[in-house]
Amino acid sequence: MTTLLDLLAGSPALLALGEPTHGESAFLQIRNDAFLTLAEHGYRSIALESDRAAGLLADEFVQGGAVPLDRVLAEGFSHGWGAAPANRDLLLRMREWNDGRPAAERLGLHGFDAPLEIEGAPSPRRHLLRVCDFLGLDRSAEIDDLVGDEARWSDTAAIWEPGRSIGRSSDAQRLRVLADDLLTELYLQAHRRSDGWAAALVHATSAVALLRYHAAAAAPLAQEERFARLAGVRDALMAENLLAIRAVEAHRGPTLVFAHNTHLQRHPSTMTVGATEVSWAGAGAIVGALLGERYAVIAGSLGASPALGISSPAASTYEGRLQQKLTLPGYVPTAEIGPAERRTHDYRYFPLDQATIDHADAVLHIPTGVDAAVLADRILALPGVEQVVASVENGSPEGAWGDRFFHVGSDRRQPFATIVEHDVPGFDEAARLDRPGVFRLNLDLGRAEFERLFGFPPKAFEEHRDAFDFARLDTVTPHPGYALYGFASIVMPGPQMLPEVDRLLAIAHGRAVDRHERATRRAADQRD
Repeated sequence: MTTLLDLLAGSPALLALGEPTHGESAFLQIRNDAFLTLAEHGYRSIALESDRAAGLLADEFVQGGAVPLDRVLAEGFSHGWGAAPANRDLLLRMREWNDGRPAAERLGLHGFDAPLEIEGAPSPRRHLLRVCDFLGLDRSAEIDDLVGDEARWSDTAAIWEPGRSIGRSSDAQRLRVLADDLLTELYLQAHRRSDGWAAALVHATSAVALLRYHAAAAAPLAQEERFARLAGVRDALMAENLLAIRAVEAHRGPTLVFAHNTHLQRHPSTMTVGATEVSWAGAGAIVGALLGERYAVIAGSLGASPALGISSPAASTYEGRLQQKLTLPGYVPTAEIGPAERRTHDYRYFPLDQATIDHADAVLHIPTGVDAAVLADRILALPGVEQVVASVENGSPEGAWGDRFFHVGSDRRQPFATIVEHDVPGFDEAARLDRPGVFRLNLDLGRAEFERLFGFPPKAFEEHRDAFDFARLDTVTPHPGYALYGFASIVMPGPQMLPEVDRLLAIAHGRAVDRHERATRRAADQRD
């Protein structure tokens, strides 16, 4: 099977890895593994579809800064990305990589989005004030007077009604001049104020970006034209940020960029607005035109997603053909993908089409996302397995409702596997299972396999507890509460982990079968 490294013979400066939808964690989990693999081969930075200014805080954390992780997750990502468990893992894995390494080998994290949504944008106030603070200028009264009420900037109706937008008012135009003046002053003082200058530049360009976007929102265009124009302006701002990030990172190594396919593809992006199909140049189309062969694109493709309610594709579609080719996530060069039908587009998922295939270097296809139900079906396929789901009817405590317990035979005292979605306050909270969508697979592996995995026997677990991050995804760890009995756990195993999950399930299931057979023999002996 083609690996990620097999695709990189051209050594692009900017490698784009896309996802066809937001909300399927498997793409982020595979992204994390891909980036750390690339780091072993000289990649030194990753750029995410998140606000560039917010990303300064995230990068401070991965560089070893004292900022608390919870604050980084709340403020270091835009668009709610801090809530994605895989982004927590990315921060921690990058910070661990950087610990003790020289600057040239350390990994950097960037956002490359503008500080806005398509349907709304805030004022530039906070960015302008940050620049003034850096420069030692007190222009807060002037800025506050020009910005005025924040509500008139963030009014979502203004995106669709140009008359409500503040973007071409005299106040907004004076702010654009002020922002431009501050940008000039930054360069004038660069030789005296190098420490913190790069961060101030990000805030200055973010302020300019917001003012450009508001000006575009005020343009008197028809609704369809407005959407295409605003989407195009946002992607142009993304492209500008990507090129700036590459300028910063060029001397250290290539950059991986991760975002929705529509932002990364080389060909124009399209969307149906009302009854009209609109088109614009995405960030990838802009950057690709400027970087040429130094820009490579791997488009994301998805078979099914239980989390998003996306069912398996028809066999005649591009995804259906890939589904027949791959049983696990894999990379397929586009030269190996023949013509097929386009899957129905329902806004949860942007399907592959011939243009995407023609303009990408490869496709990352994920046959299915993994949720608790997918794992449960896998366990129930093993011989003799029965499932008990905790509920009010079977007398389970409310905090455990929905958790699943798997047994072989009628003995319900010791499940060989469980899938749980809740913390147990005061006992089992280390995995942070109360995060939305998070679940954990627990397995009774016994002493021998436990010691093979972790290098110490179950009875020595407490001596090693502090070595484990029990909330990390895709990682086999001792069970934080039952390790002494030979139990191990995996939080949200992604599809790339299914072979290892199956191997460990076979061990746990085999132990349960042995117990059941011994109990059956003892019962028979007693009857005799």
